[in-house]
Amino acid sequence: MIVPMKKVSLITMGHEKTKTLQALRSLGMMHIESKEGSSEKLNKLGDQLSLIKDALYAIGKVKASEQKEATLSDALSLAEEIRTLSEEKKACLAEKLTLTQSLESLKSWGDIDPEALSFLSEKGVLVSFYEMPKGEYKALMGDIKAIPLEKGKKAVKFMLCDKDIDSERQKELEKYRLLIPKMSTKAMREKAEEFALRADEIDKELASYAVYRESFHAASESLQKEMEFELHAVGMTDEVLSEQEDKTLSVSYFSGYIEADNLETFKEAARDQAWGLVVSDPTEEDNVPTKLKNNKFVSLIYPLTDFLGTVPGYFEYDISAWFLGFILIFFGIIFGDGGYGLLITAVAAVPVIKALLAKKPVAPAFLLIGLFGLSTILWGTLTCTWFGLSPEQLPAWLKALSIPCFSNVNVDKLWSLPWTPEGVGLTTAQNLQIFCFFLALVQLIVAHIKVAKRNLHSLKICGDIGNILQLLGMYFLVLNLVVNPAVFPFDLVIASIPVGTVCIVLIAIGFILSFIFSNYEGSIKKSILASLANIVTVLLGVVNVFSDIVSYIRLWAVGLAGGAISATVNELASPLLGNFMLMIFAIILLVFGHGLNMILNVLSVVVHGIRLNTLEFSTHLDMAWSGHKFKPFEE
Repeated sequence: MIVPMKKVSLITMGHEKTKTLQALRSLGMMHIESKEGSSEKLNKLGDQLSLIKDALYAIGKVKASEQKEATLSDALSLAEEIRTLSEEKKACLAEKLTLTQSLESLKSWGDIDPEALSFLSEKGVLVSFYEMPKGEYKALMGDIKAIPLEKGKKAVKFMLCDKDIDSERQKELEKYRLLIPKMSTKAMREKAEEFALRADEIDKELASYAVYRESFHAASESLQKEMEFELHAVGMTDEVLSEQEDKTLSVSYFSGYIEADNLETFKEAARDQAWGLVVSDPTEEDNVPTKLKNNKFVSLIYPLTDFLGTVPGYFEYDISAWFLGFILIFFGIIFGDGGYGLLITAVAAVPVIKALLAKKPVAPAFLLIGLFGLSTILWGTLTCTWFGLSPEQLPAWLKALSIPCFSNVNVDKLWSLPWTPEGVGLTTAQNLQIFCFFLALVQLIVAHIKVAKRNLHSLKICGDIGNILQLLGMYFLVLNLVVNPAVFPFDLVIASIPVGTVCIVLIAIGFILSFIFSNYEGSIKKSILASLANIVTVLLGVVNVFSDIVSYIRLWAVGLAGGAISATVNELASPLLGNFMLMIFAIILLVFGHGLNMILNVLSVVVHGIRLNTLEFSTHLDMAWSGHKFKPFEE
């Protein structure tokens, strides 16, 4: 559930601003609405925090056998030393790169010594070196005596004495002239080596600071707390009440949010501190933070939603339980292979067992991964899919655990229904498609039931009922158009009920109810006019219902693709397993192929499985995930 909040406006005397913030931080209940502000102290703290973070980045992940403690002041001094070393290293690497690039450009010319050329210049011999395309060389050098140094397929290197050419010709040749470096290529190589050695020495010096990593982290946290404190202090609105020569009387005030359950405790603290307090219920215009509160099982979804950065708005829905339930199903279908599920479960079990043996709390992320593994095992068992092996390669007891209409054992069998004629039925693949569409129907109906529950005391609920009717009618339409029109024809009659006609009627009635009541805000007339004003969107909404249901076929399609990849990997490796000498290559191929397939499946879960929850499901809930987390100002 989304924890109810109260909006609080707090007023204090201007000279007690710091004391008030210290008391609030000790209390740790209030999420303060931050306002932009700046101060010299805030800028200084920002620079210090940047210095510490640069130091942590510079020492990287170098391991230290022990950790040394350092105060904040010492940590800043050490960080300054690290910054100086880092800047020197950057300069060394930049110089090395410049020299390396110069050497690379001069590589085809061999060793060059500018001192020797200077000696010739002092003796009155001025020489220049050039490189130009062959065609231009013949055209420009017809009447000039050049000394060819190297003739390639496309270009010519040559030398000229400057006294042999006039100034105009010199201008034409200038773009082909070799720029002589200030030092010899030998000296450049030596210098580049010196810079490389110095960079290595600096790396070793930087590594020696790794013993202060924990102190740097502590300094970073301390500075962030100070910055937060100063930001709130600067962001307070000050109001001057009176000014005298020796004294200015002012008040400071700001707003924030607290959990409704903590209101009485907060009021008591306000009385003790002599704060002025105004409490009100948040409105939709307020930027209310969101805090979710669920049982331990449902809370296992939090590592995933935190990774995605998805937070429902305060006035939206907490769909944590539904998100967890459906993502477990989607994960199992997309991975689809019980063997992969065993591997995932085993990976998650190792840190869980270690934590339990050490009597430490188990990280929720590992428990969530374990649930994903169990979901995959269950789906692999139901469909008889294990490491991409064919049913003939699996034991009979494993095949017996599968559901016949979903099982790969019966992949070529037709499943007839009571109303289908002989020779007409559903394939195993079509059964799986129907199941995916059924998941769509259930999840999207759940969305509209949640919305209808909120509109329970308004005629707007009729629009929600209309949306549910459209989903029911569209479900049969999807079965007819996508799955098998022979099994689900429009003229289908079951128990004297014309199913096709009923579904069209449901869609029509649902559309009418949605058209009339979806925008209801106390007036049916205004609601209808609002729908007419957005008639294109309203009509596209019917199409979207169809496309949203069909969108769930991605679960079957991605699972099918993953199964095909694993089967292909097995086919490629199986001939090699018969040869002892090639067995090692077969094992490498199996590990690489199935490992790559699992990585692709993880990406598929992110792209497809999560999308169905955060887009299709959330769209029918009118959720925009516009919230931000409740973060109380605390120690």
